[in-house]
Amino acid sequence: MPRSTEALLGQLLEGIERELPRAVELRHRLHARPELAHAEAWTAEAVAGELPVPCVTVAGTGRIAMVGPHGPHRLEGGAPVAVRAELDGLPIEERTGAPFSAEGGTMHACGHDVHMAALVALTHAAHVLGDELPAPLLAVLQPSEEAYPSGAEELAGPLATLAPAAIVAAHVHPDLRWGTVALDAGAVNASCDAVELVVEGRPTHGAYPHHGADPILALAHIVVALHAQVGRRIDPLHAASLTVGVLEGGDAENVIPAHARARAALRAHLPEDRLALRALVQEVAAGVAAAHGCRARVLLTPGEPPLVNDPCIVARAGELLADAGFERAPEWRSCGSDDFAFFAALAPIAMTFVGLRGAPGFTPRPLHHPELLVPDDAVGAVARAQALLYVAAASPR
Repeated sequence: MPRSTEALLGQLLEGIERELPRAVELRHRLHARPELAHAEAWTAEAVAGELPVPCVTVAGTGRIAMVGPHGPHRLEGGAPVAVRAELDGLPIEERTGAPFSAEGGTMHACGHDVHMAALVALTHAAHVLGDELPAPLLAVLQPSEEAYPSGAEELAGPLATLAPAAIVAAHVHPDLRWGTVALDAGAVNASCDAVELVVEGRPTHGAYPHHGADPILALAHIVVALHAQVGRRIDPLHAASLTVGVLEGGDAENVIPAHARARAALRAHLPEDRLALRALVQEVAAGVAAAHGCRARVLLTPGEPPLVNDPCIVARAGELLADAGFERAPEWRSCGSDDFAFFAALAPIAMTFVGLRGAPGFTPRPLHHPELLVPDDAVGAVARAQALLYVAAASPR
């Protein structure tokens, strides 16, 4: 990469380092008071209050703010590079024991508090450079990453008017080693569709099952058949998964009920596999239900598409990894999903994953776990990763 690009990254990293004490303090405040999707009013105001320029409110509780060569108050024209962080927490009762733990059954169990604090530090560092930046930096505080309707989808309209050159993000991940980032081109996260299955039978007394049609038995066979068929309909070399997370039916042990219900998630890296999973659920549910004298209804809620990293941004960022203080993790892709993928309809996108395994003081726990406590050191690591992708996306193609 040109020396000017390396120098720009170095200046941003120096600015981030100066901002870290305030950013960590902000992270503690955000962690102690998480808010659920579409209700992040306090969170948005708290973060906006720490930014060096005024914000514009978008998509309900969302906020955007621009710094750089177009001036702090201009939110139109130019070709900014957007850096996104998520506002929302999860409906999880925290069990970390941290002095800044949350109460009340809501928790930042996916690192969003760290992402927000990191973006504040990066925005301050970029604001100091001002016209020295190669492109405006657009800080995007997105609501509702964890729930539908998707905050990214709702932000698409306002962001489209700004014509971003690229949109980037960084996300912590406990499966990756501390000091490394996963930075890969192509699909790195899966699509995710929500499915509700309702099996309708004929109720009767449990002692006389021949007088009815058992929707619970039918649904149990549907669940088993669905899991089996994924392995027979999808190429085993392709990333795809089906998870049934909810089963409901009946109110008494001696009554065959009128209906039973399940909820499932379908995930795939390839669009054609996504369509195949949808068709599979319809066919299996209808056929197995009919074999049990029941009927099945399938209600599909389309979710986010696969998250496909732009190869040009990834290649340029890869050349700067050492300058940002990172090593490259082995190729890493997952069937996790993120509505950040919707932004690919607006501009090239790239997301990197920042490793936590082995970080000082970090107790290994998966994302969305009630005992997951991302260490404070990760605020700086995420900010450096955000800066890395900003510089890569803003440099000449």
